[in-house]
Amino acid sequence: MNDLQITSGLTRRQLLQRSGGGMGAIALSALLAGTGLTSSANAAKSALASRSAHFPSKVRSVIWLFMNGGPSQVDTWDYKPELAKHDGQELEGFDKNTGFFTGNVGPIMKSPFQFKQHGESGTWVSEIFPQMSKHVDKMSFIHSCHTESNNHSPALFMINTGMKRMGFPSLGSWVTYGLGTENEDLPAFVAMSDPLNRGLPKGYAQNWGAGFLPSVYQGTWLKPNGKPIDNLDPAPNVNGDQQQAMLSFLKMLNEQHFETRPEEVELETRINSFELAFRMQKAAPEALDIAMESQETHDLYGVGVDRCDHFAKQCLMARRLVERGTRFIQIYSGGNENARSWDGHNSISKNHGQFAGETDQPIAALLEDLDRRGLLESTLVVWGGEFGRLSIVQKGGTGRDHNPHAMTYWMAGGGVKGGTHYGATDEIGNVAVENRVSVNDLHATILHLCGLDHQKLTFRLNGRDFRLTDVAGNVVHDIIA
Repeated sequence: MNDLQITSGLTRRQLLQRSGGGMGAIALSALLAGTGLTSSANAAKSALASRSAHFPSKVRSVIWLFMNGGPSQVDTWDYKPELAKHDGQELEGFDKNTGFFTGNVGPIMKSPFQFKQHGESGTWVSEIFPQMSKHVDKMSFIHSCHTESNNHSPALFMINTGMKRMGFPSLGSWVTYGLGTENEDLPAFVAMSDPLNRGLPKGYAQNWGAGFLPSVYQGTWLKPNGKPIDNLDPAPNVNGDQQQAMLSFLKMLNEQHFETRPEEVELETRINSFELAFRMQKAAPEALDIAMESQETHDLYGVGVDRCDHFAKQCLMARRLVERGTRFIQIYSGGNENARSWDGHNSISKNHGQFAGETDQPIAALLEDLDRRGLLESTLVVWGGEFGRLSIVQKGGTGRDHNPHAMTYWMAGGGVKGGTHYGATDEIGNVAVENRVSVNDLHATILHLCGLDHQKLTFRLNGRDFRLTDVAGNVVHDIIA
C-alpha cells in the first residue's frame, strides 16, 4: 500500500475521480449562477423549492385550458359577418396546401352559430358559450395567433414546447423550473386529460414532458378515471414511522451513491421523487377530493351533469390545487381522434356544439369561483388549442380543415387587462393580418405575466443556452394591465 492510501484511505483513481467531480460541480455552479435562478442559498434546497421571479408579478399559478384538436376561431370568439355575405363563394388565391386534406377544399362557409355581444366590452361571442360569455370582461383576447404546422402532433409540440419536434421542455416545465412550487407536498405541474376512452392527445405525455430539463419538472398526469394518482395508499402492514425510516435509509444510500456520480443529475431527481411520493400520500388525496366541496359548488361547476361532469371535476380539482400552491395545471378537452376532440372536419355544428357543451359551464364556474375566493388575481387562466380552422368548408361535410394561419387565444386573471382585444384576422377570419402573434410571442407573454423574462430563463445543454422561445418571442404588452 502506498503513502497516499495510508494517509487518506483513497486510491489514486478515487482521488482523481472525487477531485474531478468537485471541480465539475464548481464549474456547473458558476454556469448556473448566470441564469439568476440559482444561488448558494437555493443550492441547498429542493429542486422544486419556491424561487423568486425575475421581476414582481401577481401570478402564482397558471391554469391552461387546452382545447385539443383545433377550435375554430370563426365559430367561437372571432366574429366575422363577412363570412355570411360570402357563403358559398370560392376563396380566390387560396393555397390548397394550407389545410391537412388538400384534396377536399370547398368554398367559404358561414358559421352555423349565432353571435351576440356581451359585457361592457361588447365582445361578440358564439351562442355555444352561454356561460363563458358572462365573463368576457375578465378576458383579454388575442385574435391574431398563428403557428407553424397544419398537423396535430407537430402543432401540439409547438404550442406546448415552442418547437415542432419532440424532446423539448413544455411551458409548464419551464415555469416550474423558473419558479419552483409553493407546496412541495404536491406536484408542481399537473396535467389532466379527457376520459381514457378518448385517448391522450397526439404526442401523449411528451406534451407535458420536461425534455432536457431535469425530470422533476415534468407534468404529473392525473388519471381521468378512478384514482387520479396510482399507489398513493401506503402498504397496509407498514405504518408511517416505519415507512419514513425506510425512506430515510434509502435516501442515505442514494446520496452516498450520488456523491461519486455528481454529473448524473437524474439520480438526484430520483431521490427527490421518493420523498415527494411519501409526502403526497397525505397531501394529494385531500387536495383532489372534491367531495369535500359544498353542493352549491358542485352545482356551479356542473358536477353530476352528464355531458360536462368529467371536465367539471377537473376544473374543480384545478381550483383546489391552485389554493394549495400548485404552480401549473393543464387540462385537455378532447382526446386522440377527430370525433373525440375539437377536430371538426365533418361537422362544425355537431363537433363544436358537443365540446363547447362539455366545457362552457365548468370554465365559467372556474372563473367565477377563482374570482369570489380572491384567487383570480394570482391565477392566470389561458384558453386555446394547437391551431385554428379554415374559413372554407371541407368537401364531403359541413366541417372545417386545420388552419395554422389564424387562431384565437384568451387569457384571464392575474396581470391581464380584461375586456380587451388584440390583433385581427382578415375579413373572413382566415389569416392573421394585424399585430400577428406567434407561438413564441404567446409563450413570452405568459412567462412575463408569471414574472419571468423569457430571454433570461435558460438552461445550458451541450454548450448552448436553450430557452422556451428559442431565438424569438416578443411580449404582447397591450393585453397586460
